[in-house]
Amino acid sequence: MAINRIYLDWNATAPLAAPARAAMLDALELPGNASSVHGEGRAARAAVDKARRQVAALVGAEPAHVTFTSGATEAANHVLTPEFRMGRAPLTISRLYVSAIEHPAIREGGRFDTADVTEVPVTRDGIIDLAALENLLDGHDRNAGLPMVAVMLVNNETGIVQPVAEAAALAHAHGGLMVVDAVQAAGRLPIDINALDADFLILSSHKIGGPKGVGALVSRGEALMPKPLIRGGGQEKGHRSGTENFHAVVGFGAAAEAALEGLAERNAAIGVLRDRLEEGMRRAAPDVVIHGTAVPRVGNTCFFTLPGLKSETGQIAFDLEGVALSAGSACSSGKVGESHVLTAMGHDPKLGALRISLGPDTTQEDISRALAAFSKIAARRRLAGEAA
Repeated sequence: MAINRIYLDWNATAPLAAPARAAMLDALELPGNASSVHGEGRAARAAVDKARRQVAALVGAEPAHVTFTSGATEAANHVLTPEFRMGRAPLTISRLYVSAIEHPAIREGGRFDTADVTEVPVTRDGIIDLAALENLLDGHDRNAGLPMVAVMLVNNETGIVQPVAEAAALAHAHGGLMVVDAVQAAGRLPIDINALDADFLILSSHKIGGPKGVGALVSRGEALMPKPLIRGGGQEKGHRSGTENFHAVVGFGAAAEAALEGLAERNAAIGVLRDRLEEGMRRAAPDVVIHGTAVPRVGNTCFFTLPGLKSETGQIAFDLEGVALSAGSACSSGKVGESHVLTAMGHDPKLGALRISLGPDTTQEDISRALAAFSKIAARRRLAGEAA
């Protein structure tokens, strides 16, 4: 008999939300190209413009400042570049400063040479070390060009919320730019690009219940923009050429609107479920280590280490119990390796860690079943340890 599975890997991807599915089905009936001037083209353009307004509203931005991309990775590679323009004048960014816990899409440095990327350490609690960032910026050579700082708002593995506004203040005090990866924060925290003092935000559709293969780079203004990554027909005001992924963009917009509705109440309820999960885990295995509990976290994420259980072994064990979870970032084609986030926090990455992430469809029954699976796996680990 097949196991009735439960899905607890929402940080990797969220199931397609009903509003996004409905919007996409409607969009598939529209034949026009959004760049065409005839009636069909104008109807497609109207749908894209609506999606732009919906995505902008999610982060408190102006619709005109939303550039649709193929996803967050493309958005990162678009904005992480030494080549900018301030109006018509070229502007050089000479060094990129990234926190040690960034997603690989940011840590790789985009279009910067590896030698021009500096990693900023984090504390043992998983928070960017602002004093270290300030020291690095104090030593930045302004004669070579301006600095750029990239810090995620919410870490994808731990769920820890980063002090982005404080990091932005340091970046701007040194004449630099601030880029914020808001992928894991969207739909889980209220986001306002101006309150964060961010110059650019990066978003991904499929993390909030939209389709895969679409994301956005959101800017605070249009005077300062990076050199285009993709050139061609001049779509997206020339910032990202190529015919828009029309039905995906429309689905992204619908998912953004749905994510904004009832955000506080929905995430409070999810936080209650996560707290129940963690309390049950501690009862079943008092030695379990839940990372990030001493600092602010989003309410849907539990990143834990069960001493003596390797990440790969644990992930397979939960999968056999019908529970889908992950060992961190789902960006390496299924590879389960050591966590650079744990390493940055000063933990032995060989201990391994697993991530449970909840979503709007997670139920009390899902938590009960996850705890039953956890208890069974923890018990087997104890027996194996005693036998050894």
